[in-house]
Amino acid sequence: MTHSKLTIVALGGLGEFGRNMLVFEYEHELIVVDAGLMFPDSEMLGVDVVIPDMRYVFERRDRVRGVIVTHGHEDHIGALPYLLAQVDAPVYATRLTRGLIEGKLREAGIQGADLHTVTPGDVLRLGAFVIELFYMTHSIPDGVGLAIRTPAGLVVHSGDFKFDHTPANGWRSDFAKLASLGGEGVLLLLSDSTNAETPGYTPSERELAEVMGRVFQGAEGRVIVATFASNISRMQQVMDLAAEGDRKVAVVGRSMVTNVRIARDLGYLCVHEDLLVTPDYLDRLDPHRAVLLCTGTQGEPTSALVRMARGDHRQLAIQPGDTVIVSATPIPGNEKLVHRTLDDLFRLGADVYYDEVLNVHVSGHGGREEQKLLINLVRPRFFVPIHGDYRHLVLHRNLAVECGIDPARAVIIESGDILELDAQGATVVDRVSDDYVLVDGRSISDVGRDVLAARQRLSTNGAVLVSVLLDKFTGGLLEEPTIETRGFAYECEVPTFLEAARAEVRRAVEQGGSRSELDARLSRVLAKVALATTGRYPMVVATVHKA
Repeated sequence: MTHSKLTIVALGGLGEFGRNMLVFEYEHELIVVDAGLMFPDSEMLGVDVVIPDMRYVFERRDRVRGVIVTHGHEDHIGALPYLLAQVDAPVYATRLTRGLIEGKLREAGIQGADLHTVTPGDVLRLGAFVIELFYMTHSIPDGVGLAIRTPAGLVVHSGDFKFDHTPANGWRSDFAKLASLGGEGVLLLLSDSTNAETPGYTPSERELAEVMGRVFQGAEGRVIVATFASNISRMQQVMDLAAEGDRKVAVVGRSMVTNVRIARDLGYLCVHEDLLVTPDYLDRLDPHRAVLLCTGTQGEPTSALVRMARGDHRQLAIQPGDTVIVSATPIPGNEKLVHRTLDDLFRLGADVYYDEVLNVHVSGHGGREEQKLLINLVRPRFFVPIHGDYRHLVLHRNLAVECGIDPARAVIIESGDILELDAQGATVVDRVSDDYVLVDGRSISDVGRDVLAARQRLSTNGAVLVSVLLDKFTGGLLEEPTIETRGFAYECEVPTFLEAARAEVRRAVEQGGSRSELDARLSRVLAKVALATTGRYPMVVATVHKA
């Protein structure tokens, strides 16, 4: 044991769902565990995805010894293209996870990444770190936990996990390895907190298959199943049920089609070739022989299910008598979008099953009893809950204390915190940026909060655009100012607003000043006029020209 401390930097995933990314640093060497994205909430207008602020890693790129990925969900791999665009480090992932990563990198145009396939039981030696992988059951195959041996002590990272004794793919969490690690002596356990509010045990995938089987058997028309594009286990269940019922399956949605292809190519999805058909082929089948597998469980506006629910999908439409299964729970912040989609499906005459009315989804994360079991198997000296909103971290920390962890050694950290620890103590010593990095189309903003605030103002109160043309010699108006409103005033309010606005614009011009001063003055006076005449506060964009 040396006197140097292990540093853990939480770049995302603590105090929030998504953006999972941890940095482990010992002296001058770093490893990264996961690099995920977060889907935007309803207030992040125009934003496609949110990723961690990775400047801490970028500034130390020459010290990064490797990136280890625990599984293939977007909230753990989605930021890898942005990381690997600037950091040339080897990436280690299991076969399915690597296949999904390769698909993401191709889509992003990232070439030449140093990817390595690993399997549970493999040992990686990356500088000061020795990492052993072990299997942990999750809602996607090939998920792993990590035993990270450092000069400061042994750290166990659970990954996302549940203790399902009858998993869909037959691969169970490695209880023997967890117990062995506990016997070896664990300095720190980092454990998945997602279901810290959920009592008992998470139901098995086998129970879900039985429920969905009954729905399939009772469906007289088409069956439409929406799930996450990375939920390979759920896809396999749908394929199996379709085959049993002599139905054909059409896969809809770009990400779903891509992941089905990758999983089939790698042998993680077993499907007879004649089971799959194209979406347009479904029109040739009797409805009771058709199954659609699609995305859209979170109400994503461009997803297949949402477009069908709105009636604007170019190939497919919801028909009365369709049975729709939404096999997922809403991510916090997406509830309104999800409920709107469900309402639209009901309006179109579909029979809709979702988690509140029937158990058509089981979580990939363990409940409180499973979290207790992991703590008792590993018996760590220190405990840090990861993956979840702040309340989940607190509840999980309290659970660890109930299991006998010293309260002073059960530590809550949030995204942005820097934790230092050794056998004597664990202390938050500093913070790095936890700002959201917003990906909007092809552009990336390192903060973007001002842009979001502007979009929110536009969405709620609209905009006023004013343009004035001035004499470059006298500074006077050469013509009447042009004032336009966009989504701001009702038709009956416009004449009153425009009359008052033009008068204030003339007065503002008469006061003179530079172009920038006049721009700012026009914005101020028009905002006051808008508030006085309508009670609303729009965004004002002023443009001054001279001729």
